[in-house]
Amino acid sequence: MTRIEALQERCIGAGNCVDVAEKYFDLGDDGLVVALRETVEDGDESLVRRAVGICPATAILLHDAGS
Repeated sequence: MTRIEALQERCIGAGNCVDVAEKYFDLGDDGLVVALRETVEDGDESLVRRAVGICPATAILLHDAGS
């Protein structure tokens, strides 16, 4: 299982993560990233990793089980 951590202090509000994986990410009222789920569902790993990789501020981290 992979856990999602959104770091609002790093977020610049680009919204790329939302464009790629709106099931997992949104922008809050303050324009900063919000993780909509705590973990990645089976089959969505590549989608979420693509959203993480496209973030220009490295504001999303993934933690694999045991991390």
